[in-house]
Amino acid sequence: MGWHAEPLIGFDLETTGTDPAEARIVTAAVVETAGGEPVGRRCWLADPGVPVPAEATAVHGITGERAAAEGRAAREVVAEIAEALAGHWALGRPVVAYNAAFDLSLLAAELRRYGLPPLGLGPGRGLPPLGLGPVIDPLTIDRAVDRYRRGRRTLGDVCRVYGVVLDGAHEAGADALAAVRVARAIAERHPRIAKAGPAELHRDQVRWYGEWAEGYEAWLRRRGDAGAVVDGRWPVR
Repeated sequence: MGWHAEPLIGFDLETTGTDPAEARIVTAAVVETAGGEPVGRRCWLADPGVPVPAEATAVHGITGERAAAEGRAAREVVAEIAEALAGHWALGRPVVAYNAAFDLSLLAAELRRYGLPPLGLGPGRGLPPLGLGPVIDPLTIDRAVDRYRRGRRTLGDVCRVYGVVLDGAHEAGADALAAVRVARAIAERHPRIAKAGPAELHRDQVRWYGEWAEGYEAWLRRRGDAGAVVDGRWPVR
């Protein structure tokens, strides 16, 4: 049946900002799924230790006051998220994250910030040297299989393209589950994606993301931004 018929782990972060090197985790979810349905869920609310900008609150609904009052220490949350992901990878379960280069790069930056071990399990399993993965990023795959489709590619937009219902957008658990369902829908629509093994698909996404970044950078420069640089590393910068 393919990897999309196996257990998949949805992952999502809601944060203080859009720069993965600087933003902090506010909420997170790791959702275990079977057949696209949730069978387990871990959620976190962190005190990021910095103000939560109003524009971030407008997206995910968590104020700085609530995060400080109800959230757990960020270092503990970051360590637990990384441990949860590593545990699933150790069992061979792919982690699905929409725009994985953001979420996993931000998590890696948080681990460095708190002096915690880096994300990943070490080399092996046919994966890149980071040993992190397999990762499945529906955004990167969708760009590769439907390159010329017009329109935005936010999670909500891509859910509509593939007929996935997104309930509670920008709630980490809802977004993580929707990412899994979009990944499954892409595989069902594109047999070559379904037939690829998770490790092979991980390697393909490294290449596809790099090609997308190169093309996007060139497009920005043609439009007058001569100094534009788009980081092509995936899934962690």
